Amino acid sequence: MDATMVFKRLLGSLGVGGPTVDTVLDPGAARPGGALTGQVHLEGGQTDFDIEHITLELVARVEAEHAEGESEGVVTFERFTVGGGFRLAAGLRHSVPFTVALPWETPITELYGQHLGIVLGVRTELAVAGAKDKGDLDQLSIAPLPVQEAVLEAFGQLGFGFRSADLEYGHIAGTGQRLPFYQEIELTPAPQYAHQVNEIEVTFLAGPGGVEVVLEADKRGGLFSGGHDAVTRFAVGHHDARDWNAEVDAWVRQLVEHRAASGHHGQHGAYAHGGYGHGVPYAGHDSHGHGDHHRGGPGVGTAVAAGAAGLAVGVVGGMVAAEVVDEAGDFFEGGEEDEG
Repeated sequence: MDATMVFKRLLGSLGVGGPTVDTVLDPGAARPGGALTGQVHLEGGQTDFDIEHITLELVARVEAEHAEGESEGVVTFERFTVGGGFRLAAGLRHSVPFTVALPWETPITELYGQHLGIVLGVRTELAVAGAKDKGDLDQLSIAPLPVQEAVLEAFGQLGFGFRSADLEYGHIAGTGQRLPFYQEIELTPAPQYAHQVNEIEVTFLAGPGGVEVVLEADKRGGLFSGGHDAVTRFAVGHHDARDWNAEVDAWVRQLVEHRAASGHHGQHGAYAHGGYGHGVPYAGHDSHGHGDHHRGGPGVGTAVAAGAAGLAVGVVGGMVAAEVVDEAGDFFEGGEEDEG
């Protein structure tokens, strides 16, 4: 589904004869912390209207865990006012160009052009004569920052495979996380680690000065001990030049050799001792099969093979791309109703 694809709707709350809005994002994927550019096209209604403001909302489909299980909802994570304060004459067409800066923690939706199953949108809100309508919703495509791509490429070169990706509502304690959710990219273990871990989850928390990489391993249980999670964190600069294969392999070795301080933990008790030299509680996780709850979601069972081009070499039967398109269509058609 192309980033320029338009999902156009009449502004129902403004009544028949009201203006219409059509936001078109410039082609190509944007990057976290980078510029998002495009134009808001307006077409006047049957009479003149005063356009009070034009606001863009960045929205994401996010999973939330609670006592009753899991739920999904739409979360607005940034708002930009890009125009307003003018009169739109009847039948007149008017375009408002915009350039806004994306949050550094904006999730990535694709790797090497392959969709990861993350659905983000740009929703346009038009305020006219005291009435507001979120009248246009467009898919937002985000490619990784160079250092994020380098880390993921190294995982692929080491033999890890892509399992799935999702957005989790909550905050990773002890980090500089700013958004109300974080992204988890779930990887199948490389053969040399398959006897030690079920999967590894990668979270990037980017900022102006660099990226925090949070790794979590869903560890296999031994004969006399149950499985449990281990967490480590590492800080990298945006322009670091490292032997990323060796670096990431060292991270994984540290992760799988790590032991939780008490051998078990409760809801907020997964502690990291790597990267920052002190225990870091990983909030919102429990010790009861963490990771398993994702496996019924998009992309599960449609692994992207690891190899010369990293994690995103080919999609099995095109299933990932097809599922993402279907889910994106549902999201953009019904996203407004999902928000609580």
